[in-house]
Amino acid sequence: MNLLYLRLFPMKKSINKLLDKHQQLIHTENITVVSHVQREEDDWIINTLMLENVNVPFKYKRKTMYKSLQKQKVNITYYPSTEEIAGFDIEIMNIVRIKVA
Repeated sequence: MNLLYLRLFPMKKSINKLLDKHQQLIHTENITVVSHVQREEDDWIINTLMLENVNVPFKYKRKTMYKSLQKQKVNITYYPSTEEIAGFDIEIMNIVRIKVA
């Protein structure tokens, strides 16, 4: 990770360790949630977020429902992935860690 980047965008040590260990992860701070949808799938609650100025859905799973994050600023750690829907490959982002900023 670039030293200049760390000075401009300081992060906690745990995030730095996570990013160093898993090179494919991306971390974004203080981004606004435009839409937050929760739906049941088997024993999981699938959460889908749309973020301000981003045209790709961000997804994560939880065992229980969570309060709405709509209009909240969040810090997220995620990695890019694809999901097949109706025969088309759609780009999505899988969230590994999310916190309200």
